[in-house]
Amino acid sequence: MSNGLDDVVGIGNAIVDVLSTTDDEFLAHNGLVKGTMTLIDADQAQALYTKLKSTVECSGGSAANTMAGLASLGGSGRYLGKVRDDELGRVFREDIRSAGVEFDTEPATGGPGTGRCLVLVTPDGQRTMQTFLGASATLTPDDVDPEAVRGARYTYLEGYLWDPPPAKQAFLRAAELAHQSGRKVALSLSDPFGVERHRAEFRDLVERHVDVLFGNESEIVALYESADFDEAVRALKGQCELITVTRGERGAVVLNGEGIVATVEAERP
Repeated sequence: MSNGLDDVVGIGNAIVDVLSTTDDEFLAHNGLVKGTMTLIDADQAQALYTKLKSTVECSGGSAANTMAGLASLGGSGRYLGKVRDDELGRVFREDIRSAGVEFDTEPATGGPGTGRCLVLVTPDGQRTMQTFLGASATLTPDDVDPEAVRGARYTYLEGYLWDPPPAKQAFLRAAELAHQSGRKVALSLSDPFGVERHRAEFRDLVERHVDVLFGNESEIVALYESADFDEAVRALKGQCELITVTRGERGAVVLNGEGIVATVEAERP
């Protein structure tokens, strides 16, 4: 790190991941759509939790996991997200800090408990996520530390957090602070169902506030209501400085404002 800048500040749902191995039969029996993320309430989370045979708990959430990955590769960063002052909140704080990520957001002293995501992993490696947002959804613009945003080369936003109105304002506040300081803003679209819920808002966000966009093929196609991937790529031209799209077994592509500039093949076992 040079000039005293962090590489990235991540903003997202501060959630404790509850990992459990399962099978397709369990998903079908409980009416879960394989490979998707579904928002659930506290009662649903508890009912499903009691059905799991064994679990591993660790700090999680899309942006938090990205920040931990960044730290593991030698990058520097900090995280902004809301937890409650409860046991799961303590788990989150200790885990993300031990991963090498700065985390100083004050915990909530009231309201819902710390959020949790039940991550059900089938033998093929697919993840099906049932998420109770809890305290993470109470993030507001007041929780956006201006110095943290100004002090990072990139502000990384997690699309999963776009549902609560105060969090939307927090995103816009962070993007404003970043650009005022000459920094860049990155967005992960996170989930095709989220894109479909907020398509117009996401397109406006991408066009007006985002420099670097991450998404998979389903999310990009949903964003532009395209008939296929090639049509979506044409719609992406001129939207951002840099766009990375993963395509499963087809690998990934990297685009700039003019079109595809690189293709990455998928790793084969």
